[in-house]
Amino acid sequence: MADGGSPKVAVVGPADGGPVSVAVATLEPKSGSKVTGTARVTPSASGAVVLVTVQDASPGEHGVHIHEKGDCSDPAAMSAGAHFNPNQGAHHGGPNTPVRHGGDLGNINVNATGGGLLVVTVSDLSVDNVVGRSVVVHEKQDDLHSDPAGNSGARIACGVMRGE
Repeated sequence: MADGGSPKVAVVGPADGGPVSVAVATLEPKSGSKVTGTARVTPSASGAVVLVTVQDASPGEHGVHIHEKGDCSDPAAMSAGAHFNPNQGAHHGGPNTPVRHGGDLGNINVNATGGGLLVVTVSDLSVDNVVGRSVVVHEKQDDLHSDPAGNSGARIACGVMRGE
């Protein structure tokens, strides 16, 4: 490297080096929000179950997506890149639409006190293909069809998926 240092490598697997059985992320505020939360991906017989919780979000629907890069360092989470889309050329959709990005998780419904829970099973996700990627919560409802992100607005929370 030009500065003489070593490249920085993110460790995303379990500390003991064993197989990854679950992926988790801690969601941190982005774009001036106060939104925090967690995301967890576990295997299921029909793909993977994604569980996302948020606190301190504005009431209503907010789009949630898995993004291609495991980098939430930018204040607006733009470093997370585009939606995870292993089916190159696929258009944006929802978790149950026939055409969709792999990272399209739909919307989380946030209650009047700022808390929300999203639980969705996604057939083309696995723990292995989300580790090292990021989970992003957006400021607005995802319309589940408009490219590239369902008109869901700014990225208000972001966390990197790490294997356990």
